[in-house]
Amino acid sequence: MWAHGDGAPTDGDGVTGGTQDSGTDATAAGGSRRILAILDDHLDAEATRLVLWLPVALGLGIAAYFALRIEPAAWVTPLAAIPALWFTRQTETGWLRRWAAVGLALGVVGFGAAQLRTWWVTAPVLDGPRWQAHVTGRVASLETARRSPRMVLTQVAIDGVPAAKTPARVRLSLRSADWLPPPGSLVRVRAGLYPPAPPAAPGAYDFQRRAFFERLGAVGFARAPPQVVAPAEAGLFAWIGRQATAARQAIAGQVDTVAAPPASAVTTALLTGDRSGIDESVLEDFRAAGLAHLLAISGLHIALIAGLCFFVSRAAMAAIPALVLFYPIKKWAAVIGLLAAMAYMVLVGAPVPTQRSVLMTALVMLAILIDRNPFSMRTVAWASVVVLAVEPEAMLGPSFQMSFGAVVALIAVYERLDPFIQNWRRNAGWAGFAVPLYAVGLLVTSFVATVATLPFAMFHFQQVALYGLFANMLAVPLTAYWIMPWALLALILMPFGAGSFAVQAMNWGVSGLIGIADAVAAWPGSTWITPVLPSAGLGLIVLGGLWVALWQRAWRWWGLIAVVAGFATMATVRTPDLLITGDGHLMAVRTADGGLSYSAAPDSFAAEIWQQRHGRGMAPQRWPDHGISTDGRLSCDPQACLIRRGPVTVSVVRRLEALAEDCRSADVVVTPLHAWRCPAPLVIDRRALQRHGAHALVLHDDGAVTVRSVGTARGNRPWTTP
Repeated sequence: MWAHGDGAPTDGDGVTGGTQDSGTDATAAGGSRRILAILDDHLDAEATRLVLWLPVALGLGIAAYFALRIEPAAWVTPLAAIPALWFTRQTETGWLRRWAAVGLALGVVGFGAAQLRTWWVTAPVLDGPRWQAHVTGRVASLETARRSPRMVLTQVAIDGVPAAKTPARVRLSLRSADWLPPPGSLVRVRAGLYPPAPPAAPGAYDFQRRAFFERLGAVGFARAPPQVVAPAEAGLFAWIGRQATAARQAIAGQVDTVAAPPASAVTTALLTGDRSGIDESVLEDFRAAGLAHLLAISGLHIALIAGLCFFVSRAAMAAIPALVLFYPIKKWAAVIGLLAAMAYMVLVGAPVPTQRSVLMTALVMLAILIDRNPFSMRTVAWASVVVLAVEPEAMLGPSFQMSFGAVVALIAVYERLDPFIQNWRRNAGWAGFAVPLYAVGLLVTSFVATVATLPFAMFHFQQVALYGLFANMLAVPLTAYWIMPWALLALILMPFGAGSFAVQAMNWGVSGLIGIADAVAAWPGSTWITPVLPSAGLGLIVLGGLWVALWQRAWRWWGLIAVVAGFATMATVRTPDLLITGDGHLMAVRTADGGLSYSAAPDSFAAEIWQQRHGRGMAPQRWPDHGISTDGRLSCDPQACLIRRGPVTVSVVRRLEALAEDCRSADVVVTPLHAWRCPAPLVIDRRALQRHGAHALVLHDDGAVTVRSVGTARGNRPWTTP
């Protein structure tokens, strides 16, 4: 067979033939059918596990919604539902087609749930700073720590602001605990207000989005003590909220009479959920040791409270023959454990992570009530479905990701270990089974939870506690078997004025906990400062990890390919050479050793975020007021600073007199001033900063400049502002 100049295949008589193309098409079609048949066989063998992918499909729809740079129109979800519903009605055989249709439908549901949630919580946001504002509102919640007490107001009215533009909720910092008003009361206060801040850098923590979903339209500080205008409202829920706040204040007061800092602040945090009184150095030690999760009232604490109440109440009822012989005391104990968990949630202020933990506990106790296995992957799946349906935005936060990631990984591992554990139980006595099992279980649990939460720690915090496994081996038993039992006893006895000895005993354990954190944090290289993990990389790791955890056959290990690819995306991230805040008042340049050098004192929130993401654990430096930096990359005078990287010259203009000259000579001009008619190839001035927010510049060796900004990274969404 020969080919003419036009490339059409012919036979010997010059007649064009189609045998080769049709053969190729047939081969490709046959290969596709074989692949589909193989996938169908795998899915058929794992049919009982397919339901576990329902929350994954829901989450993918939510992720698609939040990944958009523009807000979709209201008709997008109903329109997308039409083909999704049509696919689900198809009667074609094959697990792949059927479950792909179900997954598509659930993805549309997740997308729609996120869109509906956004519409539901939308509330006005303050349009600009107000340094002297008179605010009236009802006290919805209080943070009572002495160092930085805060209050959140609802039913807000601000003098001079129309009702249609008044935020639904306002959070104010107070100068001292003496300024705290009674919970639930209507107060009037003179305050400084400003809108929630956008991210300090492209891709950084988005407080503005979090505040939007909390309906928090303004934050600020009180300039004078709040004046009570009216007492608290009547009503059951309002009364419960006031009693919980009063209880937290009373508990903090009783702890202060028994214990001394820094242990008293940690004890108060474990009893009331208020961590704002903990010294920053203690928090840093807990983070460096991988023990920060012990300070957040979430899964571990709720499980311990519910579990303690479950086992103690069941043991007490088992001692009464009339109960144990004729009544389902195990189910009664499950109800008692759930009620204890709910009461503890109300006491600590019902933060979102605690609500999710109580929901998970409720499903576990429900499984006991209906005689099902309470510790199964299906329980986790249904808990995640409920959370994602009610609060789709929770999927973006580290609390949801780390807690569900750890639980899924632990259940997957223990599913594989269960046959071995059961065989061990049969062949060993109590001492040969229970004691070694606890030691091995603690080691396995700590290791699996550490590995499972590693990518989320890298994505959100850019650091990993390398010795967290060893610290948790010591700290978790101390918390579970000493601190939390005494905490539960203290909470029971405090209303009767008899909880001092329990608080003291608890405080001894807390002191040991602080000692463990301090010792482990002091070990050489305790914290690994990681590169920034891109969102796409985290997505690949999560999907690959779920593939490994949810399936049971050998094809589960295919997911490791996605995990490796996800970590490999870190190699594509370039550290910015220049960072600029949205108001231009602070800038940072990357030094030759990889650290950051700042144009002003690095004591702001933006500098803290920059150091965390790009500082590589090095001490921050300052720009020279006049002269050349030690690495030679930066030269400054009172009017401007020049940054040189290869063939690229960046001028940071401080004063208007230097603008004209530097606009003619520099490749990039950055200034907090208005740079009208500046002929430089790239200009970032006050207008650009106001429009797009914080900027990050990467200077390439070939002279190219990559510019990213908060505005271009986030797009135009309901929670973004110019």
